Amino acid sequence: MPLDSPVRLAVQVQPQHAEYPAIRDTVMRLEELGVDVVFNWDHFFPLTGDPDGLHFEAWTMLGAWAEQTERIEFGTLVNCNSYRGADLQADMARTLDHISAKGGTGRFIFGTGAGWFERDYDEYGYEFGTRGSRLNALAGALPRIEARWAKLNPAPTREIPVMIGGKGEQKTLRIVARHADIWHSFVAPDELRHKLDVLAHWGDEVGRDVSEITVSNELDRSGQDVEHAEALYAGGVRLFTIGIGGPGYDLDPVRRWLAWRDAKNG
Repeated sequence: MPLDSPVRLAVQVQPQHAEYPAIRDTVMRLEELGVDVVFNWDHFFPLTGDPDGLHFEAWTMLGAWAEQTERIEFGTLVNCNSYRGADLQADMARTLDHISAKGGTGRFIFGTGAGWFERDYDEYGYEFGTRGSRLNALAGALPRIEARWAKLNPAPTREIPVMIGGKGEQKTLRIVARHADIWHSFVAPDELRHKLDVLAHWGDEVGRDVSEITVSNELDRSGQDVEHAEALYAGGVRLFTIGIGGPGYDLDPVRRWLAWRDAKNG
C-alpha cells in the first residue's frame, strides 16, 4: 500500500463476557466516534478470563452489524476457514456485502485464516489436524471462494476485500501474496521489514505487486504506547486495530488512538 495512504483505526469488539445488548451498543458508539472498521473474532468460547464465560458466534453477529451500521466497515479478525465450507463462506460474505450496502457499495471485509484454537475444533466436532494441513485447506479454499463470488447472482456490490492473518513465511505469506488485499501481520516493528521482504519474494513468485496490499497490525490496549505505534507506522502499517473486551467495553483507549490517527492524517 502506498506509504501516503491514510491511517485507519479498527476496533475488535471481543464477543466474550458480555450480554449482546452491550456489544450492539458498543458498535453503535464506535461508529459515532468515527472508527473506520469494527471486527469481532471467530471462536466459540472465550479466549481470556473464564473459559466458560459468556460468548457469541461471529457470523450471525455480523449480519446484525451490517443492518445496524451505516458507514463503518466490518468483519471478523479473523474467520476460521475450517468451520464452514468454502462456497458457503463466499455466499455468506456476499450476503453481508449486500445487507451493508444501504443503497451504495457493501462494507464487509472478508478476514480469514487457517484456525488455531483447538477447543473450538474438539467441542464442535471439527478435525483439528496440523498447522500445515489447516494452511493447505485455506490455500485450497480461497480460489473456490473467489470463483463462487464470480458466479453468485446477484454478484457482490464490490470486490470484497480479503484480509489474511498470520506471519508464517513458507505458506501463510505465499497465500497473502496471492489472495490478500490486507495482511494482518501480528509482528513486532523490528520483524516487519524482513516479513515484507519475504512477502515481496512470494509476490514475485506468484506475479503480483504486493505493494498494493495494506499492512495491518495491533495497538496497545491502554492507548498509551505511541512509540510502538509510530514504529509500526514507519514500517508501513496503515490499518491499526485495538481490542476491547466485555463486559464494559471501555472506549477511552479508542478515543486516545482516534486522536493519534487524526494527528497522523493531518
